[in-house]
Amino acid sequence: MILAAPALRASPGTLAPMRALNKALALGAAIALTAAAAALAASGGTIRYATSPASTGPVNPKAVPLGDGYVTTSPKVGYIDSCTTSFGGMGGAQAVGPWINTTAKTWDSTAKTAVSGTVSWPAASWTVTVQGSKRVLKTNDLPINHTSGTFPVGTGDPAASYDRNPNSIAPQSFAWSVPLNPTAASKPICLGMGPVGVLNDGVVLYNGLDGEGRDAAAHEVLDLCAGHPDMSSTYHHHDVPPCILAKATGASTLVGYARDGFGIYVERDASGALLTNAALDACHGRTSTVLWNGKKTTVYHYDATLGYPYVLGCYRSTPIGG
Repeated sequence: MILAAPALRASPGTLAPMRALNKALALGAAIALTAAAAALAASGGTIRYATSPASTGPVNPKAVPLGDGYVTTSPKVGYIDSCTTSFGGMGGAQAVGPWINTTAKTWDSTAKTAVSGTVSWPAASWTVTVQGSKRVLKTNDLPINHTSGTFPVGTGDPAASYDRNPNSIAPQSFAWSVPLNPTAASKPICLGMGPVGVLNDGVVLYNGLDGEGRDAAAHEVLDLCAGHPDMSSTYHHHDVPPCILAKATGASTLVGYARDGFGIYVERDASGALLTNAALDACHGRTSTVLWNGKKTTVYHYDATLGYPYVLGCYRSTPIGG
């Protein structure tokens, strides 16, 4: 099977970033193909791809299991333990895109439309400092090292056929003082619908659900770095986006922090593929040896995956407020 990079349409002003995104996605597809080849050899000739967020097997980028319906009020692997139990009226795509196969309950991450535009944010600010037993995370939520798409989505943008996002991006003010060395709570804690963490591009991370309680990465049309604003003008990601994944090529890379203080990592196996849900717990994390506080440490952390719930399934420790 050949895993192709997406054929995204671009206006002259967006050709360069489109090429960069295609390069990143092509790299991801090549890594996934390598992992699939390894799985094929190990299984004696048959690749058994994951067919749901709760199933085992490698994730096919052209048929990522859809997370719709994988919402729970108690922690489960492959689900989001959501504090919100009633959805609707909070925005989201108004049409199901052709990259979603509602029959097979999968979506093609290599064929999804992206919001047009390349808006720079020179006033972006993101800092991480240590103050005693705390790690202080401060951001104005504007991307420090990449552009965003043009929001609100214009009527001439192909994305408007599926997701007419009417919101604008505006600076925010987030200042979180999280534990430098968090410890697990007595039991996991559900995720709210606002920021659950922040990534190293200075942009906050939301959980993997849209306002309708669906798989946000599949349904919502995002920009080239998988971001968009909500009704509060807060620009955010729902997963670790391709522009960050493309730079995280080692065995483990710290790419952000959750609001409970635990790190968010991109970990790759020997073939270079991302971990799958089967390797993680119900909160979408695990304990392994990574670089933490400047030294190799065996510590709990969250992991990015290609499939839903993408980053966090629940909090492993108590999140800070604000």
